[in-house]
Amino acid sequence: MTHPTHSRRGFLAGSAAALSASPFALAAAATARPGTELLAAAPAAHRPTGSTAIRPFRYRAPQARLDDLRRRIVATQWPEKETVGDTSQGVPLATMRALARHWATGYDWRKCEAKLDALPQFITEIDGLDIHFIHVRSKHEDALPLVVTHGWPGSIIEQLKIIEPLANPTAYGASAADAFHVVIPSMPGYGFSGKPAGTGWGPERMGRAWAS
Repeated sequence: MTHPTHSRRGFLAGSAAALSASPFALAAAATARPGTELLAAAPAAHRPTGSTAIRPFRYRAPQARLDDLRRRIVATQWPEKETVGDTSQGVPLATMRALARHWATGYDWRKCEAKLDALPQFITEIDGLDIHFIHVRSKHEDALPLVVTHGWPGSIIEQLKIIEPLANPTAYGASAADAFHVVIPSMPGYGFSGKPAGTGWGPERMGRAWAS
């Protein structure tokens, strides 16, 4: 018995066809929580302009906001250490302190910002809400468009590492036939997308928004 050979392009194209019929799956089974932002120092919500024009987007966090965030982390008032050696009383104090040290002294938002600035970013209004997205076009002819939606909790930062292999597969030992034009939107209420004013932006609505 022989089995057909499947390329990554064929697999993803088939998946995309299935997802287009299932907005729930397209949204990666992730429900946005209004008001939640996972990208550090994200700006205030964008107000809809009433236009569906695609506008170029870049963001630079004010240094004063980054400095204030670090001051507030350092000023954390810590509780006493837990009395057990496991997690039955919650996250261990040592873990929380290590996490706080990372955000206060180890994490460099400017490096993350530079990675984002190196990519084509845009804002457009969809269904009454400003949506931020990355759009990287492949240099290969006949590349397929591919929408990648991050999960909850999550952000577009998680998808940065897959952009180049998808858009430029020949640099990774694959075929030009495996190339994609990559679109990575920020879910409503996350990152640089606008915040919904009410409920209803679940997976189904996000799937319809991306399809539009």
